[in-house]
Amino acid sequence: KVSDWSGGTTTQLYIFPPDASYQKRNFIFRLSTARVEMEKSEFTSLPGVTRKIMILDGEIRINHQNHYAKNLRKFDVDTFEGDWKTTSVGRCTDFNLMTTEKISVDLTAVVIEENQLLDYPVEPGWDWLIIYLYSGHINMHLDNDFFDLGPGNLLVISNVTSSALHLKAAKKSELVFSKVKR
Repeated sequence: KVSDWSGGTTTQLYIFPPDASYQKRNFIFRLSTARVEMEKSEFTSLPGVTRKIMILDGEIRINHQNHYAKNLRKFDVDTFEGDWKTTSVGRCTDFNLMTTEKISVDLTAVVIEENQLLDYPVEPGWDWLIIYLYSGHINMHLDNDFFDLGPGNLLVISNVTSSALHLKAAKKSELVFSKVKR
């Protein structure tokens, strides 16, 4: 689901609960990507929402008025409140994790080289493990299930019980792991 915002476009990847609406702000958490296409842009004001963004490509200088400013490069993460007056300079593609309740979240980027095997440890206590493949191609084994992920694919694992994901890159791959605990 792609929509426009003042600085570019955004694509909703996942929203929970499934019947929630971004427009109504009745979600508990939401994952999306955004393209910042204007050299200078103003972030949408989202009172009651905590935002965590990770740069996937490009670079921006983000400024949270009366709080702080910093440069964000590939795979850098920034966490801020949605009601902060936030502007940026620069162009990028970013990954967004928004929450409306006091829940624990974590964002991690992983790069796997072509033909590399990776056992990604799954820490107990997370309710969701969500894997977004930004680029590349991954074959994944989790318990008795096999998954084949291409660019832009999202895999949502709820009620996480396994201790490790077994990943193999068919070509160099860039992934974002989102962990959520209510």
